[in-house]
Order: sequence, then structure tokens, then C-alpha cells
Amino acid sequence: MDHNYVTNVVDLTNPEKNIIYNMTHEEAVNVLKSGDAEAVRKIDGQFCLVSVDGKTIRMARSIGRPMRYFIAKQASGPMLVIAERIDVIYDFLKTKGYEDQFHPSYTRMAPAHYITKIELLGCPDPNPVYERFFTPERNNLPKDDFTKIGEQYAGVLYNEIKKWLMYRAKTGPVGVTFSAGIDSGSVFLLTYHALRELGESPSRLKAFTLSIDGSGEDLIQARRFLEALNLELFLEPVEADYSALNWKEAIKMVEDYKPLDIQSATMNLALLKAIRTRYPDWKYIIDGEGGDENLKDYPIEDNPELTIRSVLNNLMLYHEGWGVNSIKHSLTYSGGLSRGYLRSISVADTLGFESYSPYTLPNVIEISEGIPYIEMTNWDHQKLYELKGAIVAAGVKAVTGIDMPVFEKRRFQHGAVSRNEFNKLFPARELDYRKAFLSLYE
Repeated sequence: MDHNYVTNVVDLTNPEKNIIYNMTHEEAVNVLKSGDAEAVRKIDGQFCLVSVDGKTIRMARSIGRPMRYFIAKQASGPMLVIAERIDVIYDFLKTKGYEDQFHPSYTRMAPAHYITKIELLGCPDPNPVYERFFTPERNNLPKDDFTKIGEQYAGVLYNEIKKWLMYRAKTGPVGVTFSAGIDSGSVFLLTYHALRELGESPSRLKAFTLSIDGSGEDLIQARRFLEALNLELFLEPVEADYSALNWKEAIKMVEDYKPLDIQSATMNLALLKAIRTRYPDWKYIIDGEGGDENLKDYPIEDNPELTIRSVLNNLMLYHEGWGVNSIKHSLTYSGGLSRGYLRSISVADTLGFESYSPYTLPNVIEISEGIPYIEMTNWDHQKLYELKGAIVAAGVKAVTGIDMPVFEKRRFQHGAVSRNEFNKLFPARELDYRKAFLSLYE
């Protein structure tokens, strides 16, 4: 009997969506094929990569580039299908007559910041092996110098924005999805400064702010932010009707069911749809996604699974979840922003935009993980929440000379619509979102 199975790898990812500055796509794939985690960390940019070396398949991704996979069984051996989305895998399997093997929960998400290695050996195939390629050093910045911390943090963020403008978004307009919070506000000001420093016209830039039926606090905040800096000419309000909010459509795009992510995606969908209608050829969108995760700025009290000690003691908890070796790690969905980033990228991608979130880049995260949070907060929740505004504002000032207005934190989904309308639209239970997602594959 012949036990030499034939392996088949189908890579449906799109390398053109990768943004790699220091090597070609082929060179990056060869780096991954070597299995050298330190060398993979040196790939500068954001990427999802696949290498095939006989029966050994390696995958690696940064937060900004999602990647999923599924193993189908054939008589001749396993077929590994790799794509950026669940529905792409499903549609491909239908062309091969393998849709009966499929369920969305059988797909796997490659976790960000790890090399995921699979050995296609036959039946059964072993579990993947994970090796971390990004391990930022923690607590290596001075605890008593906000300006120095901010300068390093905003300085690296600024360099990532400049590189993107120089090598990716070289021409055409650039839109900031803008609530005037700390994250989108800093991205707007650093992009504005970068355009000027590069000799580009700042008129390429627009700040798009969503308002549903004329309500929501974000538009008021956006005006206050830009008027304080005499930059109000860059603001472009995007008015949309309440009927534009469709959380079930957002679920289809995001392919997930976590309420906060779906709520955010619903607002992002309404905003980007309106921009697409107004500007059919618009391509580049930049946002502040990842800024909250970097500086651990979520209300811990809202999540019964978290304590301030778990947040501050665990490396990149908000980026990666509980980690690939923990009981709570979801193979189907990875964890943290590694999972949740679909709320941004999938909506933009589906609508034909190329979006960019510089806060999610490893170079930026590396600085944020070096902040000595425990020493600077002494386990005080309020001090932790205040830290972000102080650090980012100091950094923007150091890089640009601009005094950035800082407002109290508010989630994107809460800033564009009244609380009453929000509560009427969105289900209160996660189960309702989960059922809507599973109904796509009934």
C-alpha cells in the first residue's frame, strides 16, 4: 500500500496587499522558508506570507494582514487552502466539490507575530506549531519622562507614516477616518506634518467624520479639534441616514460576531460607503486603529475577564489575546487585535479602499511595550487611562511642534449616533450576532 500522500497547497492570498519596504515579496518568502524567527522580524512593513518546503508549510503575518487556512481531505492527500477570508476559502472549496467538508469553525486564523508551521503528512494532520517572531522588550523606557517616551513613540509612528506616503500612497488623496480622539487625531497631525516635510501639498489630506442623522458627538469634537489648530478646512463631515447602519452586512464583511467589533465595523461601513459614493475613485484611507491596544486604553471594568494586573503583566494582551498556548486561545479566531482588526481592514478592502493603520506596525508596538506601565501607574486604573493622552500629546508636540487637543475617550461606535438610536439598532446579546454569522453558511 502506498502511504506517500500527495500534498497540495493552494495560496489565495494577494501579495500585492503586503507593504514591505526592505525586500521583495520573494525574498520575504525565502526568509520565512528558512524558519529563522529573528530574520522574519527584520521584514520591515506589514505582510502575510506563505512558504512551501516539501510537506512543511510556514505562514507568518502582522496584525495588518489577516490570514486563514483550512485543510480539505482528498483521497490522494490533504489540501491546504490559505486565504485572507473565510468566504474565499468556502467559494474555492465549492469549485472542487468539497463544500460538504466545510464549516466556518473548521477554518483557522494564523495568529499575528508568530510563524505558524504545518506539516502536511496525511490523515490525521498534526496541530500547527507556533514560534514567536516578534517579542518586544518590556519596561525599557524611562518611567519619569513623558516627553522622551512620547517622542520615541510618536517618532516611530511618524516614520511609518512617512514611509507609507513615500512608497505606497505616493499620489492621490489621503483620507483620515477622524473622530478627533487621541488616535485619529495624532494620525491626522502626523500625516499632515509628513506631507509638508516631504514637499507634498497638504491639500491631499481630508478628515472624514461620520454623523448619523445629524447626531453624535464626534462631529462636534472634530470641529473643536481642528478649529483649535486653524485646520478646519481639512474637515469633511459625512452625513448618513440611520438606515445606513446595517450590522448584519457588517457581520458578513467582518466574518465574526464579537459585539464591539461588529458595532465598530457597522459605523466604519456607513462611513466608507458614503465616502465611496461621494468619491468613486478614492483609494487611500489611514486610521488610528491599534492606538488603544498599544497604550492599553480600554475600560478594564467593562470586561469581567480582565484585571489591571492581567492587562499590565501580559505581553501584548490586547494585541494577541491570551496567547497561542493558553486554554482561552481560539484557533478559529486567534485573539485580541490579531482577530479584531478585521473590523477595519475587511470593510475597507470590500469597498475598494487600501487602508493603513500605522499603530499596528511592529516597530510602533515595540516602543509601546517598552513603557513601564506598572511603575508609572502603580496599578491605578485612572492613571493608566490618563497615560495615553499625556504620552501621545507629548510625542506629537515633539515631532510636529503642534499642541494636540486631547479629549476624553469614546468608542467610534458611540460617537456618530445618539445613545438612544444606538441601543435600538444593536442587539444586546452576543448570541444574536453569532446566529447572524452562522446563518451565512446554513
